[in-house]
Amino acid sequence: MSGPTTKHSTPTAVNRKAAPLLIDASQVAAVHTYLAFSAFISALLVGCALHYKKIVKNGIAGYPEEWFPSVSATIGDWYPERNVFQILIAITSGPRFALVFLQYFITRTSRSTFPRWIFLTGIVRTLACGGWVYITSNDDHDAHDVLMVLYIVCNIPWMLGGIVNTPTSHVQVRKRRFVSFFALIIPLVYFFIQHKVHRIPGAYTRYAFFEWGLIFLDVFYDSISCADFKHSNLQARHTPELNDKASTSNVETQTTVVSEEPKSNAWVGEINSRGWRRLIPLTNPAFRSWLSFAADVYLSYLFWSIVTSLLTTLFYFSVWELGLSGAEAALFTYLTPALLGIAPIRNWALTRWGRVTLRIISLVGLAAYKIDSPLDRLWAVIGANVAVLLSQVADWTAGNGAYQGFLLSAGLILSSLSKHANHSNNPVWPMLNEDTGGYNQTGMVIGICAILELATRPSSPPTEEGKSGKPKHASNNAKDVPRNWIASSIALGSLFFTLHCMFTDSSTIIAWSWTGYQDGQPRGPLPHLHGSITLVAQSLGLIIPAVLPSSTSSTLLNHPLWFAYGCGSAFVMYHFRDWTGFLGGLNFAIFCMSILPSFLSQSSAWQGDKVGRRYFVTFFVAILFYLANVWTVAYAFVPGGSYLRERTDLVLGAQLAAILLACRPPFGASTRRNSLLRIPTSTRTQIPAVLCLLSLVSVLVTLLRWPAVGPRPFKLGTRVFNTGIWTIHFGIDNVGHDSQRRIRDVIRDMELDVVGLLETDLHRTVYGNRDLTRVAAEELGYYVDLGPGPNMHTWGAALLSKFPIIHSHHHLLPSPNGELAPAIEAVLDVHGTEITVVVSHNGQEEDPLDRELQSKELARIMAASYPRPVVFLGYVVSEPLAPKPAPYDILVNDGLVYDIDPHDSDRWCEYILYRGLYRTAYARVSRGIVTDTELQIGQFVLPKHGFVLTNQTEESRIIRAWKEDLPEHHWFPLEYYGNEHEGGVNGHYYHVFNTPLYYQLPDGAVL
Repeated sequence: MSGPTTKHSTPTAVNRKAAPLLIDASQVAAVHTYLAFSAFISALLVGCALHYKKIVKNGIAGYPEEWFPSVSATIGDWYPERNVFQILIAITSGPRFALVFLQYFITRTSRSTFPRWIFLTGIVRTLACGGWVYITSNDDHDAHDVLMVLYIVCNIPWMLGGIVNTPTSHVQVRKRRFVSFFALIIPLVYFFIQHKVHRIPGAYTRYAFFEWGLIFLDVFYDSISCADFKHSNLQARHTPELNDKASTSNVETQTTVVSEEPKSNAWVGEINSRGWRRLIPLTNPAFRSWLSFAADVYLSYLFWSIVTSLLTTLFYFSVWELGLSGAEAALFTYLTPALLGIAPIRNWALTRWGRVTLRIISLVGLAAYKIDSPLDRLWAVIGANVAVLLSQVADWTAGNGAYQGFLLSAGLILSSLSKHANHSNNPVWPMLNEDTGGYNQTGMVIGICAILELATRPSSPPTEEGKSGKPKHASNNAKDVPRNWIASSIALGSLFFTLHCMFTDSSTIIAWSWTGYQDGQPRGPLPHLHGSITLVAQSLGLIIPAVLPSSTSSTLLNHPLWFAYGCGSAFVMYHFRDWTGFLGGLNFAIFCMSILPSFLSQSSAWQGDKVGRRYFVTFFVAILFYLANVWTVAYAFVPGGSYLRERTDLVLGAQLAAILLACRPPFGASTRRNSLLRIPTSTRTQIPAVLCLLSLVSVLVTLLRWPAVGPRPFKLGTRVFNTGIWTIHFGIDNVGHDSQRRIRDVIRDMELDVVGLLETDLHRTVYGNRDLTRVAAEELGYYVDLGPGPNMHTWGAALLSKFPIIHSHHHLLPSPNGELAPAIEAVLDVHGTEITVVVSHNGQEEDPLDRELQSKELARIMAASYPRPVVFLGYVVSEPLAPKPAPYDILVNDGLVYDIDPHDSDRWCEYILYRGLYRTAYARVSRGIVTDTELQIGQFVLPKHGFVLTNQTEESRIIRAWKEDLPEHHWFPLEYYGNEHEGGVNGHYYHVFNTPLYYQLPDGAVL
């Protein structure tokens, strides 16, 4: 009998699910922020507690002048703060990489690769951060600095990408932190210069505050990702599943990243063990908008490059002919926009393929560098200018003048920046090639890419003014036509010339203000070190109309008070010198850049049937100013020069008077409506970002070019120094190319410690606004005195010295008939002895009275410095030993100096004279293809300190010797022996004597 049975339910498989691990992505961003702050703050606290006086000390000063440590000294110099910092940063790396990955996850889209590029930038940025953290300046200073610069550069696309992709509610926060971050770089660089160059105690402490500010703003910027992740409800969930049927070690896991966004903003993505599902946002037109804007800015850069190359290409013929050559007629190429008055041409130029075709043709101006013949090169440049002027001005007429004004301005700044980075030469000019500093092929490749973007741009480009939600200009509305369209055309022509004349090179206004040295320091800014300040000022001027509301900017920038500000700035720039004059130039740059979008907006409105006439007047006015700019120098070979001789004040006044015609407040309703700057919404974001980038790059270029050590003499440890005088014919060689690098090579080979360069005033439109001293000064290391500036109306003279310039003075020699003659009087510290060096360019043979008066003034200057040693390096125009009133006799006898070799009878222009020194060698080097004048070199030896010259009779001074009779450091390079058929270097060789001349030291000379 069986009893009742009880059935127990014992399942064979019971799934037990553990509680899921849920991580909010915003917590990752928060952890990153806290760890990063902890790393820096802990290192600062530990360092101050243990090594305070050590970490505030630097190569200039210590405590108490320096009382706050820099970031580098805090994190990289001492144990244990360095190790605490590096451990915490290593821990931070995990959340940092996760932050970059998650930021990419919520912005990833199949419609654009933009987020992918931002992701890659974030990775590189993170790796660069690790590089400068773990490679300290003590380990490898160069590697540390390069990685730091790379990190800052990567911050630009990383931050801008964050602004573009972040939710609307967080955009303003990112913008403020972005602007604050890069705004701090300006004072940071300023105090770094005060510390590094001027060696001012306490400057590094101020620098340190801004350096720490950058660190904290950088971390604060990344902390915004916390809000982004919360906004998208982004979470990471880890769910382990245990199956009893299998062993307990059999664990299946699934990890998902879930973003629960409202459907209106639908961001959904998932990660599991088998891969990714694509994350798709609704739309992202931002990337194409930025790409289009970048292409337009580069095409504007090419416009300025091609237009400015025309004058430099045609003036080659005037310089070599020293008279009218016929090539000057090419100047009227600037009137090409008058053809837009023909309706079929204008309509075609405004079509997509018309614009693309014209831009492609304009690239001939870049490819012209391959043409050997100067005349054929000029024809190619003329054709390129016809095409680019038609295309560019046709865009101005399309009704989006404000946008075109911003593009024209940004292209100008980019052009000036490229010259600042390339030794004052535009790298795509046809006067440059691979051997002379050109990057023509690179420029063409980027140009083709920009044109390709233009050809494939959507029919409704992001640059349309309709994007701003405001109506376009009514271009043919008769009631909106101004009473005097010619006034705005004249004003635009004057402004176009002013920008070309003053701001196509960052060092032009520096040359205007330059006066030389005092007490061993420059009285004003230096081109290669302070040119970036000009670019920052130009960017600041252009930002004003971009950030102000349309009504406010239109009222301000057209107001007579703003025009008065521009006139005051121009007056200060013209009347004052040194830092005061430079400050006036900076303010004038702000004024000119700020009004360009408004002027072009006025020009693009009310076109009607007056397009051709309007731009004919615009560029005809510009041509008149180009001629006036040359006439002020009164070159003897330029007809009409006597009418505006030395009257830059009249030309500048005429420029401002013409600009005044368009500066009027908007009183009438119709005028007020058309004067508003209708700026696309996207442009208001793009312009400040691009200008900040260009300003930052200009500062970085300056820092990278900053000399690590000061100039050093070639024959350090001896009392020997070489001097030279060379008339370099405005830096244009025999085939129309820039000659800076050929000049550098000869100066380097001849080991010239002191060099006088003549015909160097190139800060004029016809010469391309260049600085001929930049290559030699930056690459070989020289102190430079630029001589009288372009507002002094001379041919130009410059002094390069390996020795410190104690003080210098510029002279305008008496010139009642011919061109003004420049002279530089400088006192150099040569091996511990003060020596006066005079560099001058006297007048021409046609003006004997000028040359006599100039020689008397030069003799007075040299005699006044007696008994100090003197070296005279000049262009004299006189036969050797010629009696008064010839310049030779006046200079030698009245100036109390000796001729370097009075037996050299084959001279006419260049002379070297001296006093108070032993002359040991003299050489004449052929010109090659660099110029039309030879290089003369004199070698001198200082007597030993405390000893005077001995046996200075004429017979003892001119006893020649073989080079073997002198130590080898007196020898000139053997490679330059040769002739025009063989030997020599790059066409340069010892000529006249076919060898350098060497001289015996007098008996009893103590060196």
